[in-house]
Amino acid sequence: MVFNPRTYTGAHVRKGSTMAIKKVQSNIINLAFTITTEDAKSGVEVTQAIVNGVSAGVGLRTLNGARKSAQISLDAAALADLRDALTEVLEGME
Repeated sequence: MVFNPRTYTGAHVRKGSTMAIKKVQSNIINLAFTITTEDAKSGVEVTQAIVNGVSAGVGLRTLNGARKSAQISLDAAALADLRDALTEVLEGME
């Protein structure tokens, strides 16, 4: 069999069988922000997974000593509401 780039389909053909190779490469970035009190005994953790430049999910969990709560998944609308709530709370502390 002679290789011809004009007719190449990516499949290798042998008598009675066809095989194909498919390569998938993902660029995955995992971000984690841990916000704790001064004594580092309690706080919150915000995580985000980014796959091929697109957010695959954001999670939030509380930290209390060595214990972590179950992760809560948040969508974009919930994150915007959380941002607004935190902004309002911070403005009240000034």
